[in-house]
Amino acid sequence: MISRLTEDTFDHALTDLTEILHACVHTGASIGFILPFTTDQARDYWQNRVRPDLQSGALDLFAALENGRIVGTVQLIPAAMPNQPHRADVAKLLVHPDARRMGLGRALMNALEIRAAELNRTVLVLDTRSSDPSRILYQNLGFQIAGEIPNYCRNPFENRLEPTTYMFKELT
Repeated sequence: MISRLTEDTFDHALTDLTEILHACVHTGASIGFILPFTTDQARDYWQNRVRPDLQSGALDLFAALENGRIVGTVQLIPAAMPNQPHRADVAKLLVHPDARRMGLGRALMNALEIRAAELNRTVLVLDTRSSDPSRILYQNLGFQIAGEIPNYCRNPFENRLEPTTYMFKELT
C-alpha cells in the first residue's frame, strides 16, 4: 500500500524512514551520502531536511507499507520558481534492501506521478548515478535521458568520482 505522509504522520514514520535510508546507503545507493553513515545521520536528514519542507508544503513524501512497516519512500518536490509551475523533481526513491524486487519502486513512482498530475506538473526531472540499477527502472517507467555529467558524485564505497545521468518524463 502506498500512502502520502503528512506532518501528523511523520513522527510515527521516522524510525522506519531512518532505517530505510541507513540500509540503502550501506548497500550502495548513491543518494547524497557516503560511508561511514550512521543512523543518527539518517535521522538528522529526515528531521532537519525533510520535515521542514513537508511542514511548509514544499514537498510531498510517499511511503510504501508492507505488514504495517514503511519499507519504501519517494519525494515529489514541485519547482518553486515562477517560470516553472509545470515542473517537479523526483528525489530519494528508496526501497529497503529486504523489500526489493516486489514492485514497490514502481508503485511509489506511480503514486508520485498521480500527485504530480493533481498539481498540474507535466514534467518530472531526476538524477541518478549512471551505474545505479535505478536508471533502468526509470527508463522502464518512461523517463528519458537528458544527459550525463562526468565526475558528478562520489562512489559510496570508494574514493572515486562517478557520472550522474539526468532524466525527465513528460506527463500527459
